[in-house]
Amino acid sequence: MHPVLFSIPTPWGAIPIYSYGVMLGSSLLFAWYFIMYMGKKIEGYNRELLASCFTWTAVGAIVGARLLYIFTNLDSYESLGSWFDLRSGGLVAYGGFLGGFVTAWAFWRIKKIPLLPFADLAVPTLASGLMLTRVGCYLYGCDYGRPLRDTAPGWLQSAGTFPKWDTEAFPVFACDQTVTGSPAYQHHLQEYPDLMVDRVSSLAVHPTQIYESAAGLVLFVLAVWLLTHRKFRGQVLVTVGALYGLWRFTIEYLRDDPERGFAFGFSTSQLISLALIPVCLIAYVHLKKRAEENGDVELPPWALAEAAEPAGKPAPEDDRPAKYRPKKVKRLKKK
Repeated sequence: MHPVLFSIPTPWGAIPIYSYGVMLGSSLLFAWYFIMYMGKKIEGYNRELLASCFTWTAVGAIVGARLLYIFTNLDSYESLGSWFDLRSGGLVAYGGFLGGFVTAWAFWRIKKIPLLPFADLAVPTLASGLMLTRVGCYLYGCDYGRPLRDTAPGWLQSAGTFPKWDTEAFPVFACDQTVTGSPAYQHHLQEYPDLMVDRVSSLAVHPTQIYESAAGLVLFVLAVWLLTHRKFRGQVLVTVGALYGLWRFTIEYLRDDPERGFAFGFSTSQLISLALIPVCLIAYVHLKKRAEENGDVELPPWALAEAAEPAGKPAPEDDRPAKYRPKKVKRLKKK
């Protein structure tokens, strides 16, 4: 594990390619193709409109993720220029979610188009982003967990051990001489100096980055399933939002990195979770009730087929949502 995957030689010196940046870029690339495809297939969005919204939302997400990290670690930045150094991480998932949501809301508000259809489309990509970027966190050695017990399985201890970086093998990273090891290694060097004598790696800790990456995969599968089986607009957003809030509140008890920020006995992410969960639950009830009252309950294709009366005959065309009605084909008359 190392923050630099490889370096590109140039006449002006080697350019480091950072693992976190690669995983962040991969998550954005995956999100682009997912939203472009599903947005056209499910909602019938114009591709140019989707592209514009995605670009602004991605920028808003990165800005939000960075600002929340800076807000919780103000004492770690000596200059304004360091705020923009994203090569080695320094993003908070919740900040990205909130920043992206606000930006998307503003975009669709300006276009006078409802937000919820796009929000449902974007939720699976938030989960896939969590899955991929946490791999970058793992390679960098940040967002680590609490020390494991001696009775923990050997494979788990091995997965949760973060090394002192070999700056000679990656001289491009040695520009900062004060950084000689992963965040987990440096933290343990300060907190447990007696246990770190002659060690070239951190103590074995919970690899919470892997736990969160796995949770991102589960949420992605669930979000995609909900997207194709939802009963009302916004169902994917509030359901996954509540589940992620519950997961994030729980996993924070295993985290041990001091950069998270704390208040009132909780981490910053736990405080946001405590606000997010009830908001999502209330929104779920409200959106479902509103859809039922307005007759906007959405049935997926498989439900439409089962609801047909009698068996073997298609459901009346006027009873189906417009996007599921067969297109009429005009036949040319023969002369």
